[in-house]
Amino acid sequence: MEKKLRSIKDKRYEEKHKAERKAKNATWGTSVPREKAEQINAFLERYGYTKVQLIEAGYKALLDDAAEHNLSLGKIMDGYDDFFEFESEKNKFE
Repeated sequence: MEKKLRSIKDKRYEEKHKAERKAKNATWGTSVPREKAEQINAFLERYGYTKVQLIEAGYKALLDDAAEHNLSLGKIMDGYDDFFEFESEKNKFE
């Protein structure tokens, strides 16, 4: 009986805060082949990482890779502010 009451309260709470959660977070509905997903999950569990950490590290790695091929992006990521006139983002559209 108490479990049922708790689940009702939980459901009401979730419904009440649904819009707030959606505004604060993004959920990507994506699929990974089962075998690859199991390998990733095993790795995360073995080394104590979360899926969020995986995504953040992957994003950083891709940014670093992109910066190697894009001088302006590389300078931004490294904190340089000595752009040549032709490299300035604001001047690209003028």
